Amino acid sequence: MRDGIAIARLGIPAVSLVTEDFWPQGDFVAESLGMPDAPRLRLPHPVAGTGEANLSAVAEAIAPKIVEALAH
Repeated sequence: MRDGIAIARLGIPAVSLVTEDFWPQGDFVAESLGMPDAPRLRLPHPVAGTGEANLSAVAEAIAPKIVEALAH
């Protein structure tokens, strides 16, 4: 969240990728940094260490959503 917000503040379109387990923390960070509506997408948790096939599936599912979020 912090990186996404920092990039957005520079005027560069950004969307943060946050896993389900860290979504509440993302709410807190976005709110505390004054950008509660900062664009972000929810990923399953965990992603890391789940294997190449799962990472590919997650990437394939989320890529169109990232493009859509950046277009707004």
